[in-house]
Amino acid sequence: MDIATIIGFVGGIGMVFLGVFSGGSSIMNIIDIPSVIITIGGSYMALFVSSPMNKALGIWGILSRCFKTYDYGEKTAVQNMVALSEKARREGILALEEGLDDLDDAFLKEGLRLMVDGNDASAIRAILENEMAQAEARHMEWAGVMTQWAGYAPGWGMMGTVIGLIGMLQNLEDKSSLGPNMAVALITTLYGSMMANWLFGPLATKLIAQNTAEMNSKEMVLEGILSIQTGDNPRILAQKLLTYLDPKSRKAIEADVLKD
Repeated sequence: MDIATIIGFVGGIGMVFLGVFSGGSSIMNIIDIPSVIITIGGSYMALFVSSPMNKALGIWGILSRCFKTYDYGEKTAVQNMVALSEKARREGILALEEGLDDLDDAFLKEGLRLMVDGNDASAIRAILENEMAQAEARHMEWAGVMTQWAGYAPGWGMMGTVIGLIGMLQNLEDKSSLGPNMAVALITTLYGSMMANWLFGPLATKLIAQNTAEMNSKEMVLEGILSIQTGDNPRILAQKLLTYLDPKSRKAIEADVLKD
């Protein structure tokens, strides 16, 4: 579970509630079901216009990714590749075929398989980089759908406000209702702004951050595979791969992988 997302989600609601209470108002004054229907429902329907059906329907599953943490196993990958490098120098590249099926990292396993099968470095790089590019394109497409939703929500909020104002102007003879009706009309604008700046905009940014972390991990694995194929000294390989880790992760395994 991604605690940061939970804190932001709950904290955002808390800040709105605190602001309402501090202003001497009531939570019930900013709750309006028609505004929810117009803003959330309308902006979601806009996704069906702008995106394929599978994207509009699948966005709910992607939302759940923002509430999870992902470990791409960089530290384990570094340790595995240093051990594989040592084995390759002792026994040769073909010796790495043994134990491939026991690896949990599918990307590492695929790269090692290509290397054991005798492909040259350029072919291995081309295949793995293409796989990375396709994965990143899929990730960014989902982030784009989320960004679109964040963009549509304020517009639908304004439409809801206009609808509310039309109803208010048609009832101008009742002076006492103008203030309350204006407040209700503005609620949709509030909802649209919250959706864009508290929910879907930040969630799209989190998806992009997850993609960046995954691509960094895969790039590290690719560098390690090519280093093993080149026959680099395991210590040199370790030094190359450690540059991809954050300082805390690097310190945790540095002594182990850089041993003489």
